[in-house]
Amino acid sequence: MPRAFSVDASSIEHAAQVLRAGGLVGFPTETVYGLGADASNDEALKKIYTAKGRPRNHPLIVHLEDFAAVAQWAKNVPGAAHALARRYWPGPLTLILERADGVSDLLTGGQDTIALRVPSHPVARALLAAFGGGIAAPSANRYGRVSATTADHVRSEFGSAVDLVLDGGACEVGIESTIVDLSGPQPALLRPGSIGAAELEAALGIVLAGAGAASPRVPGSIAKHYSPQTPLMLMEADLVVELAASMTRQGHKVAVLARSARQPLLEGMTWVAASSEPAAYAHDLYANLRALDAAGCGAILVEEPPLEPAWAAIHDRLTRAAAGSPTPDAT
Repeated sequence: MPRAFSVDASSIEHAAQVLRAGGLVGFPTETVYGLGADASNDEALKKIYTAKGRPRNHPLIVHLEDFAAVAQWAKNVPGAAHALARRYWPGPLTLILERADGVSDLLTGGQDTIALRVPSHPVARALLAAFGGGIAAPSANRYGRVSATTADHVRSEFGSAVDLVLDGGACEVGIESTIVDLSGPQPALLRPGSIGAAELEAALGIVLAGAGAASPRVPGSIAKHYSPQTPLMLMEADLVVELAASMTRQGHKVAVLARSARQPLLEGMTWVAASSEPAAYAHDLYANLRALDAAGCGAILVEEPPLEPAWAAIHDRLTRAAAGSPTPDAT
């Protein structure tokens, strides 16, 4: 296992040296932990794909120190990018822009666009300043699996495949960044996150389009993603309790992520009561899914959250996590 360094000036410089040498560094952002490599080093980028088991046509997000660094990676940057960067950078927003000449296909998945963001986590910002370049950093988990929101998650996921892990505590937001495509004729929301559509539309003064057939491929866009190894089923609250009771009566172990602390008194049930407030729910989501996945149960039953805009990003993550799981049957 890679050593967990305390995050001081010495450990930040050590991490920057690992990146310059073509190594991989796990580091915290405000959203989730990233698996970082030198964005200008193709051999280092290949290590990301190998470690994650990620297809090379699935693009990476390049993390930058500030908006001025965008010019190295993108061209024909529209006014909308300046407006959103002024409002939300540093922060949990990724912008899709036309890629600059010479940008590696390993960053873009072979597309004409590139994903860029400026994180706000102090450890990420210190690392970017010490490194002095762009850091490509997808979420620090195996491809399609539950994202990492603590340094322990990164270490348990990758072991010695990562050269160094910077421990910046639990991530503040807990789910991945909002992704907005600014490469086409109309800005489009391609992945919901903690910055909602209404906020973005207010900042731009226009209505955002949604993802379409011509939209660029972006991280987190495959149908099944963010998935624990245990089958996950998303359902209404009443059905969660009914199915959990039925399964436990049949001798099965079942894990439940509910929004109520009122756990039924049934043997063989692991029950996690999640917050009823969306930001707190998102903060805990991946840690909760990892804990339930480790409980040794045959299924994870998740109470569907409210169908409200504030819960849109959580719905997105849970719907993808449940894709391909069996249809719930309480009989």
